[in-house]
Parts: sequence; C-alpha cells; structure tokens
Amino acid sequence: MARLPGIDPPTQVICHVDMDCFYAACERLRDPELAGEPLIVGMGYESDKTHGAVATASYEAREYGIESAMPIAEALDRLPRRADADDTAESAIYRPVDMEFYKSVSEDVRAVLDRTAQTVRQVSIDEAYLDLGDLSWDAASTFGQSLKHDIETAAGICASVGIAPDMTTAKLASDAEKPDGLVVVKPDEVRSFLAPMAVESLHGVGPVTAAKLSEMGFETAGDIANANVSMLINAFGERGRDLYAQARGEDSRTVEPKGRPKSLSSESAFVAETTDREKKRERIEALTTEVTERAAARNILYKTVGIKVVRPPFDVNTRATSLPGPIEDPELVRSIALELLSEFADEPVRKLGVRLSNLSFDEREQATIEAWERNEKSDNRSVNSFEPKFREKTHGQRQTELSRFE
Repeated sequence: MARLPGIDPPTQVICHVDMDCFYAACERLRDPELAGEPLIVGMGYESDKTHGAVATASYEAREYGIESAMPIAEALDRLPRRADADDTAESAIYRPVDMEFYKSVSEDVRAVLDRTAQTVRQVSIDEAYLDLGDLSWDAASTFGQSLKHDIETAAGICASVGIAPDMTTAKLASDAEKPDGLVVVKPDEVRSFLAPMAVESLHGVGPVTAAKLSEMGFETAGDIANANVSMLINAFGERGRDLYAQARGEDSRTVEPKGRPKSLSSESAFVAETTDREKKRERIEALTTEVTERAAARNILYKTVGIKVVRPPFDVNTRATSLPGPIEDPELVRSIALELLSEFADEPVRKLGVRLSNLSFDEREQATIEAWERNEKSDNRSVNSFEPKFREKTHGQRQTELSRFE
C-alpha cells in the first residue's frame, strides 16, 4: 500500500535474516569434510536412486546449473554422484533431507533471534524478520555484524542479513550479497537501491509476468517505479499496484509474530567441548535464568521443561519432563534441568540448551509443587527426585512421548 503524503508512519528499522543454503549448511555442520564440495540435498531422494527433487544445492553445485526444485535425475545428468563418477569426472555429493536435524539447527538460530529482538516473525525454517525498534541507522551495520557472528557462534552456520525501513527492501537487501552478506539500506537510499534490480527480484514476478513486463518496456524496478501506475493496473489489476509500491519501497507492513510461540528456549555453546560437570551445571543454571526471565516478562506459564545436549561432533540429544499444570517457578525449572542433565554428567558436551514448552498465556492459576508431589506419591514414586518418573521410559519411548526441541 502506498503511503499518503503528510501522514507517513514513523520510519521502521526492519531486519531480514536468511540462512545461506540452509540444508547444505546443516549437512556440512554435521560433516565438516563436505566443506567446499558440490553438495545436493534432495527431497524424496534415496541413496542410489534417481527419484526426488533438489531441495538445496550448495553454491559449488549451482555453478553447474543445479537449482532448487530440479528433478534429481536432471541434477545427476549434470553432476553424477561421487561414488558413480570416475576419478577425473566432475561429481557431487548427494544427501537426503533430514528435517529433524535441520529443525534442531533452526531452533539454535531462533534462540539467538529471540534474544536479539522483542518482535520476531519466522516465515520459514531458515528465514525471519526482526523489528529492531528504535535502533539508530548509524548503528545498523554494527548490529548486523554482531547478529551474524552470534548466529554462527550458536548454530555453526552462516546467515545473510538485510536491514531496511520496510520488509520488502529488507528481504531484497539480504539477497543482494549472498552468501555471508550484510546490506544496510537507509531510508533515503531505498529508491536508488531498488532501481537497478531486475523485475524478477520483486515478489510475485515469475517468468510469465517478467516477460509481459519486458514487452511493456519494464526491465528493472526503477522502470516500474517511474511508470504511470494506471498502466500497471490496467495490465495486471491490483497486482500491478502492488508491483508499483514494491518498486518504490512503499511497504507499510509491520513485523508481527505468526501466532503465539510454542516454546521458549535458550542455548549456548562452549568454546571447546567439555566434560567438566561444574561448567555444565553453571551453563544450565545461566540458561535457566535467561529463559525463565523471558517467560516472566511476557506473563507466560509453562508445563514442560526440557534440555538439549549436543555431543561432538554434532549429536543432538533432548530430554524433557512435564508437570501436571502450568507454572512460573524458575527454581523448579533449574532443578528439573539439572536432573535431566545428570544423564550426561560424564559425557563430552559442546552445547547446552533449556526449553520451556506447553505454554499458557491465559490461565494464571499455577499448578503447585505440592500437587505434583501428590501425583508422584499416588504412583508410589519418590517426591524428592525426578529420576523415577523420567528413567522408567526406554529411549524409544522418550523419543515418542517426551517433548522435543522442534
């Protein structure tokens, strides 16, 4: 929607974060030897099969014309599997999608974003918008560099970041210098930033629309921005008005979360893997404080407490236990988290996390520890330990029945 003269809303500072080749980056996180190799992650792909479609292709693989949504059979014609190629032929490494693992890495990124901005809109597993409030434009570049560093430290993957006064321009800015990009577009730079972009860069412009725009003499966003809007409306209806607004950076949308959060989490990686029990205990306690304070600030109660333990090289383990009703009790969260951590007391650990889930936003009547203890007594379990309730389940049952970091 175009802004009306004289009543423009206050300038926003919006950040768009986009993980670079996310699925491929996750696979390289798990197997560092894949770095620098042409890597293709296939949806519906199975080893030694030719069905499925490309979900993500690394930049090395894209040099051979391999793109997302391309049939695996066509990708194999361009770059055969490494195992099938002779020593002199160009080849690629193929991996099937592992969505559970990718979700775990996405949670690491989301934890950073939640600490960074009060308002976050996650639009996909690898993409989000942040409202940066009253951040100074002079500080935007420093903020972006810090955010990229924090994401790489916490999740081990690279993000491209765009910062601009509207959502459309912020997204285009994050795409402008991929991979590992950071582009800040200040309010008075929006039109000049958008002007040289090909019309295909605008949201909703596919090959058919681009061809029609070209026939009308429009090759760039600047061409559209300088056009008579009625000409675009006559050709494309209301979509023409939207293209005109996009090309001029006229996007008054605000960053709004997609519904209420399903969980709150906080995670932190060690500089080097550790088996030190005291270090692990201190880290869990710090994470508990951080996540329960965030819950309290938003008047959120929680029923399930969980931890995440990442063992080297990148073995993700989650454990959780649930209470009979929603609570707000940081000390109880700390006790549960430490008890869950005891399973990994002597294990080498590279990262820890604490998660609160089964959240309650309306019900302010808390469950009490006495009620939980009565529940424990009714099952002839100890009221002084969480261990019997937790350890009676097999590993398989835990994966099925316990809350996961998803």
